[in-house]
Amino acid sequence: MAIQVEMDGRLFNLHTKDSTYQMVADQHGILLHTWYGKRIDGENLADLIFHADVGFSGNPPEAGENRKYSLDALPQELPSDGVGDYRESCISLVHEDGSMAADFRFESYEILPGAYQVKGMPALYDGAQGADGSMTLVINMRERASKVAVQLLYGVFEEENVITRALRVENRGESDVILEKCLSCCLDFQFGEYDMITFSGRHAMERGFERARIRHARQEVGSRRGTSSHQYNPSVILCGPDATENFGDCYGLCLVYSSNFTASAQMDQRGQTRAVMGIHPEHFSFRLKKGEVFDAPQVILSYSDAGLARLSHQYHKILREHMCRGKYQFARRPVLLNNWEATYFNFNKEKLTALARQAAELGIEMLVLDDGWFGKREDDNSGLGDWFVNEKKLGGTLKELGEEIHALGMKFGLWFEPEMISEDSDLYRAHPDWALTIPGREPNRSRNQLVLDMSREDVREYLFERMTDILEHAPIDYVKWDANRSICDIYSHVYTGDRNGEVYHRFVLGVYDLLEKLLTGFPDLLLEGCSGGGGRFDAAMLYYSPQIWCSDNTDAVNRLSIQYGTSFFYPVSSMGAHVSAVPNHQTGRVTPFTTRGHVALSGSFGYELDINKMTEEEKELVKGQIADFYKYYSLTHEGTYYRLTGLNERFCAWEFVDEEKDHALETLVMTSREGNPLPVHTTVKGLSPEKTYRCSENGHVRSGRTWMNSGLTLSRVPREYESVLIEWTAV
Repeated sequence: MAIQVEMDGRLFNLHTKDSTYQMVADQHGILLHTWYGKRIDGENLADLIFHADVGFSGNPPEAGENRKYSLDALPQELPSDGVGDYRESCISLVHEDGSMAADFRFESYEILPGAYQVKGMPALYDGAQGADGSMTLVINMRERASKVAVQLLYGVFEEENVITRALRVENRGESDVILEKCLSCCLDFQFGEYDMITFSGRHAMERGFERARIRHARQEVGSRRGTSSHQYNPSVILCGPDATENFGDCYGLCLVYSSNFTASAQMDQRGQTRAVMGIHPEHFSFRLKKGEVFDAPQVILSYSDAGLARLSHQYHKILREHMCRGKYQFARRPVLLNNWEATYFNFNKEKLTALARQAAELGIEMLVLDDGWFGKREDDNSGLGDWFVNEKKLGGTLKELGEEIHALGMKFGLWFEPEMISEDSDLYRAHPDWALTIPGREPNRSRNQLVLDMSREDVREYLFERMTDILEHAPIDYVKWDANRSICDIYSHVYTGDRNGEVYHRFVLGVYDLLEKLLTGFPDLLLEGCSGGGGRFDAAMLYYSPQIWCSDNTDAVNRLSIQYGTSFFYPVSSMGAHVSAVPNHQTGRVTPFTTRGHVALSGSFGYELDINKMTEEEKELVKGQIADFYKYYSLTHEGTYYRLTGLNERFCAWEFVDEEKDHALETLVMTSREGNPLPVHTTVKGLSPEKTYRCSENGHVRSGRTWMNSGLTLSRVPREYESVLIEWTAV
């Protein structure tokens, strides 16, 4: 059984194929966390907890004279604020009398078939007709002195080695309660040392890999920007100090949320490690009236005893098969050409159709019209919010342009930035209260734009009406949904006063609501997420957009580190990646056209340049790259991904292996080159030991076991920035 309950309903084991998560409600109703790791047989491991009289760690009243029982030392599932656990808490309440204690005790449990859902937010779902056999454990907790209840929700995806965690808070009392902190997950480790791997960066350099030992000082990443952010990704790994790609214990925590978040870890005074994850408590305050419920977002947990690679594979599979949805969840995405780096705002119908004609001749399947097609929008200082087609600029209707592109055998895509508004817009002049600005204060501007209050239903109704009108009256197959600034100046004219602490959360719920309505109305639409590139690259957005623009930085060498960091949690099929012009618009670097193509092949493939300025040789290369995209699609988008090198080496290499293990593809990019160069040797992974493979690099035929044990030495050392594709084919 995936969920095993013993001890008269007080001992809970959540079993996946290779792991077990165990908790037990003790004699005082404290829900203790006893184990998460390799699969066990389900015996009660509460005896692993060492009880001692810990100085300055108090004892709850039920403990009586037992000074060895302290919440400040116990591993818990729901550590709460103000009742004697001085470590990081998951929940904090303010009661009517101003007191701030939150003392939750076990009450009951329920086992349900299938995957639970989180109201208003994305969550992992079961496959067709629940065939995956996932299960849900609901544990009911009650606050001792008030009538606040918490439901802890645990989902078990047994074959995928995934356990999910979320919680629901309900006010069952007569008076209001203010929820000031509500984190979704706590992991307490009683023994061992751990590293914390995080993915940090900035605009155009997202998801850089960082690894540091967890010490007594609190180590935290997070966002207060209103999006999951370029700066930190809402996914972290805790692993043993000796863990590598292929060895060691690794624990992943991936938050299904697109707004402010926190993820922290800290060693306590007794050497125990606590990791928590959820909505960032800063700028968060949620008033619950009688009968009202607050749902916290889901955290996806996964454990690997075989290193980082297996952990990544488990996340790739669960996100691709149980988070992504819709027509393009598994269908091959079209090869696209985005006009942005070709024209920026300076385009007309003739330029666009010229791009489309040349693109069609080369085998490109879709033209995407980026920013500048609506309102008064000749630069990024005006027009946002006025979602009306600028027919004068286009020289006709959007329908006519789309039909002309379709007549070439191509699809047609369109850029939107629905969450933003320009002060120089008809919408702002008509509804200044729709923007997030604080009365009496001059607002902060970013990219000379403000943010619409997406918590307001009337704002979402306007956006849905305008987007629907455009999508219904033109043949549009794809939408790029962008958001080009962080959020501040939080003030809602609807959620006023002390309700303003709810706005960040209600904002993202509004974004999800509009996305859901749009995709329900246009189920065949391919949506690509974007926030200045990778500023909202998170699991929740994959629920709506099976691909996300990985970064505004299209430099092939910078993309190596960006896509490397992204790969630890997110499948390659979700990474938007394009071939762009050189010198690169972000870095000025010149890289070979072939290298740019090979890097972009490890993503949802496309082009971002003026193809009418390409040489005939480059045009032939485009045809070959598109042929490679088709040829290798089952590998790059459906196969198993392996990181063969880390960063900061002379070369970067990665590999794909198809499901049958008949075909493997390695990509290698030389990032630096010296005189009298050393040989280039790479490992080989994922082949079947019993099968025999021919290598395209040297024509040698060897068993999969031999290839994986011996690796491959290239016959020559590539030039700097040169790339190589190497295939292994079963014979």
